[in-house]
Amino acid sequence: MMVDGYAQNYRLDNAIQMFDKMPVRDTVSWNSIIKGCLHCGDLVMAKKLFDEMPGRNVVSWTTMLNGYLQFGKIEVAERLFFEMPMRDVAAWNSMIYGYLKLGRVDEAVNLFRKMPSRNVISWTSMIDGLDYNGRTEEALIFFKMMVGSGFELSSNTLSCVLTACANVMALHLGVQTHGQIVKLGFCFNEFICASLLTFYANCKQIENACKVFNEKLHGNVVIWTALLTGYGLNHRHESALMVFGDMIRMAVLPNQSSFTSALNSCSGLEALDRGKAIHAVAVKLGLESDLFVGNSLIVMYSACGNINDAVAAFNNIGEKNVVSWNSIIVGSAQHGQGMMALTLFSRMIRDEVDPDEITFTGLLSACSHSGFLQKGRCFFEHISLYKSTAIKFQHYVCMVDILGRCGKLEEAEELIKNMQVKANSTVWLALLSACRMHSNVGVAERAAKSILDLEPHCSAAYVLLSNIYASSGKWSDVSRMRVRMKQRGIVKQLACSWVTLRGVRHEFVSADRSHPLSEKIYQKLEWLGGKLKEFGYVPDERFALHDVEDEQKQEMLSYHSERLAIAFGLVTTAEGCAITVMKNLRVCGDCHSAIKLIAKIVGREIILRDSTRFHHFRNGMCSCGDYW
Repeated sequence: MMVDGYAQNYRLDNAIQMFDKMPVRDTVSWNSIIKGCLHCGDLVMAKKLFDEMPGRNVVSWTTMLNGYLQFGKIEVAERLFFEMPMRDVAAWNSMIYGYLKLGRVDEAVNLFRKMPSRNVISWTSMIDGLDYNGRTEEALIFFKMMVGSGFELSSNTLSCVLTACANVMALHLGVQTHGQIVKLGFCFNEFICASLLTFYANCKQIENACKVFNEKLHGNVVIWTALLTGYGLNHRHESALMVFGDMIRMAVLPNQSSFTSALNSCSGLEALDRGKAIHAVAVKLGLESDLFVGNSLIVMYSACGNINDAVAAFNNIGEKNVVSWNSIIVGSAQHGQGMMALTLFSRMIRDEVDPDEITFTGLLSACSHSGFLQKGRCFFEHISLYKSTAIKFQHYVCMVDILGRCGKLEEAEELIKNMQVKANSTVWLALLSACRMHSNVGVAERAAKSILDLEPHCSAAYVLLSNIYASSGKWSDVSRMRVRMKQRGIVKQLACSWVTLRGVRHEFVSADRSHPLSEKIYQKLEWLGGKLKEFGYVPDERFALHDVEDEQKQEMLSYHSERLAIAFGLVTTAEGCAITVMKNLRVCGDCHSAIKLIAKIVGREIILRDSTRFHHFRNGMCSCGDYW
């Protein structure tokens, strides 16, 4: 029918002209033009034609009902539904779907119970809608009721059930559903296959997901992406990137979700070179400015130490959302670019994007890493003014960190005591960390006691307090803490640094000699030691946290894990290349001073990410301005 053809191709004017010229217009014609108006987004015209329609049938009413729901006009749709002279199962299903889509779950459940008759679509809508609205346990109860009522299961129903099982990790029910799928012959249905992959991956059964994938040669990007994402969820990032490479070789064009998952795996591996290669593929496919790909690029470049490329990726995104802004603000904060983060926030407000709790966490973090005390206070005080957010634990942690870094330890302690909710150990740990910076034993002891009251086996509290005692020369207290840790079976987290080179991660611990290139690494350290002395470097023995002779302290500091990793980078990469080192704990003050000079000696940029932030060392300076 020409009217329908014009409308489906968004040529509504032509469709209406054709309709007006029709000598005879039956109910089907009227229904087609009303549906066409709704398809083209013209609710006003659809309503006008509906009102002018001489004789309506149940399809006419249901079409108009769907139109109101499509535009979110739930109250108008509700009135129309109850005015309908006759309501078939399709009308009931439409109203239930509308309720669920707009989050009015209880009304949907009540209406479902009042239905005179139900079909498979009624049950599937309820299962899918309950799961979508976070009531997954209820969704699975409805599925069991559906099976008990003797309804035949459709592929769509089974796909929804698998998604619900994945969301709550209901392994047993999901496996039973898989059995039903095999029995009904839906194994090779593409949506079912993708749902099975996601279900097994979410339930940490990645090998079973692989078995499902390998049952057939797939050309569908959704199925490939489900496996790729599943590997990422199970921290099998190398396998995820292998799947992405296989997709390309099999000529399966990746979509936005494929790129997002692959880039997330690059972030997990801190594999900048591989992230750049995937970025190049996105550019070739014209997806560089895509919102989801762009957001993932921002996160990947930030996580891999390249904030400049993160900013470039942000600027390339066409229509930015709150995730885009949050990603670049948090990235800027991690890299110590406090002013950049605040400038980006100003742009965000000008673009009329509403900030959320993550935005403020990023801003407070930026203030913390840059020493912006007053700006931090202002942001903290204004969080509660935004309706979309309230002060959360992470905001308190950041504010305590800001105050602590600025030496206002008593004020930070008072803030914790006056929190609207009971403080957890993370908030107290922020205060304890600040006490180490300022060697405040009194506040540190109170903070440590509060932590250990909440978490008696918190190793970080013992280690931090022990280190504070050590830096203050209280060696008897250090011994007491170490004895207590041993008695309680508490093990200190081992400091570890690593460099990722050509896809291989090279790890080092303090005084490590296990690496195949150890001899060259230590030769480079000896050479650097001599050069450091020439530049006037004197080891800060306060950071050698053992009661030993000065010479031993200096040797211990020289072989910290981050220095071994830097020496490895120097002997394995070309002159002039930047070296990126990751560390699981906070970089010590002595190493920080030494690395500034090492960057100047070797004429290279050294990027070090510790447990709190990124440090960019260039020409004897650090991006943190010695404030971290």
